[in-house]
Amino acid sequence: MCGSESENKEDNLLDKERFIRKTFEDDPEKGFELLFKAYYRPLCSHAARYVYSKELAEDLVGEVFEKFFKKQLHLQVTTSFQAYLFTAVRHQAFQHLRTEFSRKKVVPLGEHDINCPVLTPHQLLQYDELYLEIEKTIHLLSPPVQRVFLMSRFEGKKNSVIAEELKISIKTVEAHITKVLKLLHKVLQHQFTTVLTVLLYFLLTR
Repeated sequence: MCGSESENKEDNLLDKERFIRKTFEDDPEKGFELLFKAYYRPLCSHAARYVYSKELAEDLVGEVFEKFFKKQLHLQVTTSFQAYLFTAVRHQAFQHLRTEFSRKKVVPLGEHDINCPVLTPHQLLQYDELYLEIEKTIHLLSPPVQRVFLMSRFEGKKNSVIAEELKISIKTVEAHITKVLKLLHKVLQHQFTTVLTVLLYFLLTR
């Protein structure tokens, strides 16, 4: 029964992809409209796993669709649209997180990303595992510590602003952030390769 259900889902996906691709051939604007309706919500839910914000997730997905439409990427995508879009959204989310962590400029998603992706499938899997582990670790924190960390790393607020909003001292804010960074480093050190652990720790502490 499970095998039959899985096969039906795959068949439905293939039918949907064929229909969207055929629509693109006949009317690109209509094809884009169908593509947007089919994948916008699932992509937003996917992005929200990484950026902890519904609004930010919607912005990132919107940027991916905007570039897809402007650059007419339907003419270049050789994989399924679903596979490309989910990969592109993860890429966009990772770049945003890298910017939040390291304050570096985001590398824009361009046409070259289709043929020369910044992240290989293996790297994407590793990043998925990394951020799932981060997510699990953050959710185990006490509410005050979790709030301070998210305000700092994901909302981009300065320690002084966090202290003022939460009515705590700047030293308390710094202590909470330091505690989280040490915890993440300790957890990830036991879960992943040394290279990935050092890379993530570098990004988190910039």
